[in-house]
Amino acid sequence: MVPPTGDGGSPAPIDRPILEFLQTRLHATRQVSHAAITDASGHFELQVVFASSYYPAPVDDATLTVRWYTNDDFTIHYRELHSGHTWECRWDRHPNPHNTRDHFHPPPTAPTPGDDDSWPTDHRDVLQLVLDEIEDRIAALWDD
Repeated sequence: MVPPTGDGGSPAPIDRPILEFLQTRLHATRQVSHAAITDASGHFELQVVFASSYYPAPVDDATLTVRWYTNDDFTIHYRELHSGHTWECRWDRHPNPHNTRDHFHPPPTAPTPGDDDSWPTDHRDVLQLVLDEIEDRIAALWDD
């Protein structure tokens, strides 16, 4: 097997049709103000900006970045910018030396190594899992 790329991703190419599907799905929600596929640093990824009205005042900005590969490896990075700090976590499936292929980098700092975990095989199920966890996070922010 080819070692993972230096970006913490996969040795496989990006699966653009899946990124386009996820872009369409996310852009259709009221929670998302912008979703675009970009070529950030030579790597295609889906960049999502959540609507500021969806978050309480302490959150200045909330984003989701998705890279999905043709071998179904992925990295999904959620980040909130608060005044004075960042809160983030990441769901990953890719070969690496620090965890099993499926793993989670928990909040608030998304440290490496992360926690070994298991993700669904279908990209739609993975997206739903991530969105459900983000919804739980937003509910907790509003409760604070």
